[in-house]
Amino acid sequence: MPALDMQEVRKVYGSGDTEVVALDHASLTVADDEMLALVGPSGSGKTTLLSIAGGLLAPTAGQVRVGSHEITGYGPRELTRFRRESVGFVFQGANLVPFLTARENLLVVADLAGRRGKEVERRADRLLEELGLSHRRDNTPAKLSGGERQRVAIGRALMNEPELVLFDEPTSSLDSKLGEQVMELIRTEVKGRGTAAIVVTHDTRMAGHANRTVEIHDGRLAA
Repeated sequence: MPALDMQEVRKVYGSGDTEVVALDHASLTVADDEMLALVGPSGSGKTTLLSIAGGLLAPTAGQVRVGSHEITGYGPRELTRFRRESVGFVFQGANLVPFLTARENLLVVADLAGRRGKEVERRADRLLEELGLSHRRDNTPAKLSGGERQRVAIGRALMNEPELVLFDEPTSSLDSKLGEQVMELIRTEVKGRGTAAIVVTHDTRMAGHANRTVEIHDGRLAA
């Protein structure tokens, strides 16, 4: 079963003369261990597609399945649970909770999903170790570098062992050397767990780390 299966998905804002088509009959399948790069210019529909795949936006038409979840028909409560348990997000800015330590930023995600206890704490510690952050686990985001904050965000996205991880321009605020390191880290972490990932980027150099690259222009996926 693929990690993501989107069929003929449309997203339209407004109506009549003010209608804007953000996503136009997009069909995309991502295998359960695949890392896919989604490349396109600003305003092409990249973030809209990512938001629909993660249950943050509802499509105007079409079907969206993430693993065993047919999320198209989910209500608000089901979508909230789905986002907590089955999908991970890493945004342009790390969006960490500023008053929590690196370790606590991972633990709070598990707590929101109702997961607590020593095993959860051990998982957070293992992730921080794999990400090279064990020595920074008790630091708040203000005391971390940009690259370190992105690594914490990656760990947070992986904390609940999601079926799909979605990255929205994860290297946009980093220099090229650090961007390469973060992309390599994403590839290693995702492939090592057999997790699927979509990485939205406008930088074709970063796309080279993915198994496959798909281009999007004006809401349409390239054939």
